[in-house]
Amino acid sequence: MTSSGGAVRRVLVVWCPAWEQDPELDARAFEQVVTVVEGFCPRVEVLRPGACAIGARGPARYFGGEEALARKIIDVVACLGFACQVGVADGLFAAQLAARAPRRARVSRPGPAGPWGSSRDGAPDAVMIVAPGGTPAFLAPHPVGSLGNPELADLLPRLGVRTLGEFAALSAAEAANRFGLAGTLAHQLARGLDPRPLVSRPPSVDLYASVAFDPPAEQTEPVVFAAKALAERMHADLAARGLACVRVQVQVICADGQEITRLWRHDGLLSSLAVAERVRWQLAGWRAAQDARSVTAPGRLPFASEGIHVGGITLLRLVPDQLVRNVGRQLGLWGETAVDDRVARAALRVQAMLGHDSVARPLLAGGRSPADQVTLVPFGDAAEPLYPADPPWPGRLPAPAPATVYPVPRSAKVTDESGAAVTVTGRALISAPPAWLSAHGEPWLAITSWAGPWPVTERWWRPASSRRQARFQLVAEDGSAWLAVVQDSQWLIEASYD
Repeated sequence: MTSSGGAVRRVLVVWCPAWEQDPELDARAFEQVVTVVEGFCPRVEVLRPGACAIGARGPARYFGGEEALARKIIDVVACLGFACQVGVADGLFAAQLAARAPRRARVSRPGPAGPWGSSRDGAPDAVMIVAPGGTPAFLAPHPVGSLGNPELADLLPRLGVRTLGEFAALSAAEAANRFGLAGTLAHQLARGLDPRPLVSRPPSVDLYASVAFDPPAEQTEPVVFAAKALAERMHADLAARGLACVRVQVQVICADGQEITRLWRHDGLLSSLAVAERVRWQLAGWRAAQDARSVTAPGRLPFASEGIHVGGITLLRLVPDQLVRNVGRQLGLWGETAVDDRVARAALRVQAMLGHDSVARPLLAGGRSPADQVTLVPFGDAAEPLYPADPPWPGRLPAPAPATVYPVPRSAKVTDESGAAVTVTGRALISAPPAWLSAHGEPWLAITSWAGPWPVTERWWRPASSRRQARFQLVAEDGSAWLAVVQDSQWLIEASYD
């Protein structure tokens, strides 16, 4: 990955796994980590809650090298109570993969162990440094799902292309002709190249967009709502000049003169909705940092309400900090799959009236039970499921999926012809064929057909959360169909088929 001047751009990414392992962890707490990283480099790009990036070349020279810089950041973040991993590589994409890579051996410098460094003593380490020029070799064994494009992740393996190295081996023309613009960008990432040539000139003053609040805004929601309209205006001005923005600086000025400034970046282009959600994160994180300074008890971090306690916000300014040529978008053959702008605008209005958590969207996740396979996240938030949906999940029920999944499984009773409760042994053998069903205290219904049991044992290595279940599909005489489960000798209804 090269900058406009032709020099290799070294990027350092700080990744805190806690925000993926615990989806309930408040995004505002990540502001503490960003503040710490700012002590090493003032220009921090927040990728999402849990991950941020800085240019490594200058800070590494000052702090004695890339490894020394990474270890200093890890030590200071650990003082906040968060564990983090650091990856350094040529370019943002490779640095993110290096930061998230499993840690098997300590890697610090180029050597015979490979282009991404050498092992010292085989001890696990939180730092992975990809040697300059070693990005293509480092990326080669990664699966194509690492590109973050679900369509390509599904299509490429069916065509026999399973790794980034195999994808990079294709010619650029073949990738463009077969997969369009998305394929071209993904192919450049797989080759370790910068997918977008940056515009070398700095943005002119007339590209800035700002809005004043008179009287000052005391709540977060009006500022977030105004941020989306402001971002639309900024994007319109950029589009008129043939430009697009991948990194934006958000400046918030309060009534007491305090200024809150943060750089935000997105893997793709920063849409108006993406800018609005980042303004929300910035204000929420700043409030958390303000409250933390006023706390005397160590280790305690109370979060403020939605109010801004410094006399309100008087000015919001968006500065397009990193510009690229606007190459347009290639719409899907069967229509646009992105969120319709009218839907986004309506969702933001509801959130402004009822709160951020009032509108949620489903996110596909990994798991064996139907309830585990969908995670609801607030609309506009960038989130990743606790468990990815792609890996194989032995024991998952095949299609079709049930239409209605109950948040809390309903109690049920299942008996045989004689009225005795049907049980399942540890070897997944049933005591008798199911004949009668009473779901959630409702009248008894005759079972006309059934399938199962399908046993599954989850997290047996973790006694606190382990469970053994046996699932059944039951069809009653009135035509209703149910997904039932036996757990701890109790029958439960997980979902229904409509």
